[in-house]
Amino acid sequence: MRRVAITGIGLVSPLGHSAAQVFEAACAGRSAIRRLDTAASQRLLAPLVAPVDFDGSAHFDAAKLRLLDRVSQFAVVAARRALADAALCPSPTECEAAGVFVGTGMGGSHTMDEGYQTLYGGPSDRIKPMMILMGMHNAPAAWIGIEHGFRGPNLTYSTACSSSSVALGEAWLRLAHGGLDLAVAGGAEAPLSLGSMKAWEALHTLAAIDPVDPAASCKPFAKDRSGLVLGEGAAMLVLETWERALARGAPIHGELIGYGLVTDTGHIARPSVAGQAAAMRAALKSAAIDVSMVDSINAHGTGTQANDGVETAAIHEVFGKRAERVPISATKAMHGHLLGAGGALECVLSLLAMQQAVALPTLNLHLPDPSCDLDYVPNTARPGAAGRTMLSNSFAFGGTNAVLALRAAP
Repeated sequence: MRRVAITGIGLVSPLGHSAAQVFEAACAGRSAIRRLDTAASQRLLAPLVAPVDFDGSAHFDAAKLRLLDRVSQFAVVAARRALADAALCPSPTECEAAGVFVGTGMGGSHTMDEGYQTLYGGPSDRIKPMMILMGMHNAPAAWIGIEHGFRGPNLTYSTACSSSSVALGEAWLRLAHGGLDLAVAGGAEAPLSLGSMKAWEALHTLAAIDPVDPAASCKPFAKDRSGLVLGEGAAMLVLETWERALARGAPIHGELIGYGLVTDTGHIARPSVAGQAAAMRAALKSAAIDVSMVDSINAHGTGTQANDGVETAAIHEVFGKRAERVPISATKAMHGHLLGAGGALECVLSLLAMQQAVALPTLNLHLPDPSCDLDYVPNTARPGAAGRTMLSNSFAFGGTNAVLALRAAP
């Protein structure tokens, strides 16, 4: 097993467009969640979103932009930023074995929504000729590979909310076992189309609007939590073997040391303690560490009644008495739930927390829930608490539970 370094970070995020911006906002506890104020929002019961300030025309010429759904725009820009951060411009020979691994839960949501609106909402049968190529789930990964000439594996993972954690974990396996030396991996999601938001609303998982402050509507692990808030964006990371990174003097943000992947077969939308606990144990085993070596956890922490109680119980089951002493951050209260991109963004936040030695806050935790009785770093960042080894949890509809084990750079 070869060591795998994370040498590049690229972001298109509700909290900002650089690692410094995102960490500063998260550390300060600034929420990107806001009330949506558009004509479409009148058709939503609780029009809350965590949007990205992003104009595709600033990054692509008009001809290229017409080929890219918003999700692909996010992915390509985040990949560019990750490669620039890694100070990496691979040679043609290196590109032969450079891979792309991307997670997305919903693919080209805006393109598909627009196409169906044209077909069913009016008399026109004129669908965009490129609708399939824009809307397909593997378009973001494909465009990254095309732009950079990466001719190694180009793979897309769609496992709902764990998609990008799976993408990162699968990329890690390829590098750790010697199949690749370099990969761009992460996730992208653009689910804020009307059709998508109405579908999530119908599932009764979205948060109610906080009557005092809409930005405080997502309340992970709090007694008054009411659901998740949809966000959009992308997070891409450059992974390379430790030896390669050292040889070229690359910046090292941290190390991916393990990956747990477990399928929970009890119910397609109902998490289980056993499934989540098994995923954490698998990550620990993969990393060859035990619970005494884990300094902090980035929780999945959606703010739904079902997930937060189950995740708390699963952490208790894995960590035993030590569970009460492990700081746990749930950052979705700030950036929303990026679905298939959520795991990658939270992996980045975990790396930055360890770099800066700060445990990030779980916002809006003012009413404790007796069933959620762990140390969630409530409301305010905690200096000196992140430690050097973290788990980052991602649990998903469909039962694909993925946990990444991360270590700070020396």
